[in-house]
Amino acid sequence: MKRRLNIAHRGFSGKYPENTMIAFKKAVGAGCDGIENDLHVTKDGVVVICHDETIDRTTTGKGYIKDYTFNELQKFDAGVKFGKEFQGERIPDLDEFLEYVKDKNILINLELKNNIIDYIGLEEKVIDKIYEYKLRKNVILSSFNHYSMVRVKRYDGHIKTGLLCSEILYKPYKYVKLVGADALHPNFRSIISKKIVNSMHERKIMINAYTVNKDEDMKRMIELNIDGIITDYPDKLNEILQI
Repeated sequence: MKRRLNIAHRGFSGKYPENTMIAFKKAVGAGCDGIENDLHVTKDGVVVICHDETIDRTTTGKGYIKDYTFNELQKFDAGVKFGKEFQGERIPDLDEFLEYVKDKNILINLELKNNIIDYIGLEEKVIDKIYEYKLRKNVILSSFNHYSMVRVKRYDGHIKTGLLCSEILYKPYKYVKLVGADALHPNFRSIISKKIVNSMHERKIMINAYTVNKDEDMKRMIELNIDGIITDYPDKLNEILQI
């Protein structure tokens, strides 16, 4: 049986401030096979990494990312709310992240956060950056906005896409093929049987499940033979995968 991919959710977000460079670096140090993160666009058109549409929860600032320039966002601390020892972390832009991972030979799962705010041109901006850093073969783009994933394929059919979903889909392989995607990224609780997983694999569709943090759930995903496990704790998953 092939090894499941250990994909660090927002970096090593279980122990470090999510979607910051320290979280990404610690995930690599923990032996992850991939990193997942979330992309928005600033007022001046810079693609930045943050989960929420607003910066209230994770930084010392308030308001929507779209209403700030990148330089303005840099004034806010993105680490101190997680712990005083992380004071000084900032919201990174996509360039800083891609510059760091370009020689790491890991899977890069970039989630386009355009399901609430449909950022115009986000797909093109991200794909152009992927080519700039020569990372096409390492990248998969995902989103809850499946129209966005269709736009990705129209812009460049070589880019892999994954459909995020939280529901239990009926015959999900048919839907993934209809949209033209390469993978399904479901909430791990919605993967109901090995039969469904096998049906996906027969059609060369990957399954990368989120967010799997408990030992028993990690083991269940391994038993179901899914391709990638997206977790806040890549260190814990690494130990289980080596058993």
